[in-house]
Amino acid sequence: MNKYLAFSLLFAGAFIFLTSCGDKKQAEKAVEKPQTITVNVPSFNADSAYQFVKDQLAFGPRVPNSAEHAKCAAYLENKMKSFGAEVIVQQGKVKAFDGTVLNIKNIIAQFDVNNPNRIVLFAHWDTRPFADHCEDPSRRDEPINGANDGASGVAVLMEIGRQLQLQPSKLGVDIIFFDAEDMGTPDHRNLPYDADTWCLGSQYWSKNLHKPGYNPHYGILLDMVGAKEATFFKERYSISYAPWLVEKVWNIAHELGFGLYFPMEQGGLITDDHVYVNRITGIPTIDIIQHDPTSNTGFGSYWHTHNDNLDAVDPYTMLAVGKTVMTVIYREGN
Repeated sequence: MNKYLAFSLLFAGAFIFLTSCGDKKQAEKAVEKPQTITVNVPSFNADSAYQFVKDQLAFGPRVPNSAEHAKCAAYLENKMKSFGAEVIVQQGKVKAFDGTVLNIKNIIAQFDVNNPNRIVLFAHWDTRPFADHCEDPSRRDEPINGANDGASGVAVLMEIGRQLQLQPSKLGVDIIFFDAEDMGTPDHRNLPYDADTWCLGSQYWSKNLHKPGYNPHYGILLDMVGAKEATFFKERYSISYAPWLVEKVWNIAHELGFGLYFPMEQGGLITDDHVYVNRITGIPTIDIIQHDPTSNTGFGSYWHTHNDNLDAVDPYTMLAVGKTVMTVIYREGN
């Protein structure tokens, strides 16, 4: 994606809370102490997730139309099948910013496939074909390994899938790895910006859903969720499309002790896969994505450079995100 940020100098909002009262009997019923429900949320294994990052990086850059891309696709398909998922590999053709036809694969892993009560989790698995923010101009046309930008989100969802096999949720869960997210117009070339050259896999899936009438309750997108001391501000497209889901996720993160990772503050508007899912399918979807307000790009210094390697990833950050999302899943089914 062109993880492009649009910041506003002022944001104001008002929340109106309406209360009503009924007769005495209704009031007494309203104040009854709710029944406490204990939800057993499995442990998120950060070492396992970290290994899944390593596994992806072992293939090299996962750029569409490359041999490395094809090998990683087969790995992801087989791995998710080994976790008990029913896997659909959605193949399609899309056009890159320069007209190149890309053969893409969206990998869709379905858990408890017949359960009509579903949610969907997303990440992108492809990597940037350019290091357009590399300090060395001679290397800007080389593809990057994408440890944080790509592999970390996939790895977190792989570990969630592994846990779903060990301890099924009461929800049906779909995990979708989008292709061709990071194929957008390179910043180091003198070309006009076009937002729609990004997120090609999610655009394709949104227009060609893997099942007719597919309509989960909501979606959560993970992108760049492995950086050391990362901060995940409340992304503003997410707030616009699903404010209730943003509050649910961030409140759970704070409850679990991950408040430093999930500030109760707004970030920017970030063009990512969730924007197209919301606009085209209407499935309310939010984005958990790293944002660094001290950086010129809004992201880490290694973003879209060759420094986006294993050194940029911290297992504890993936734990913070993975445990938060798993808690949402397992509580939702109770």
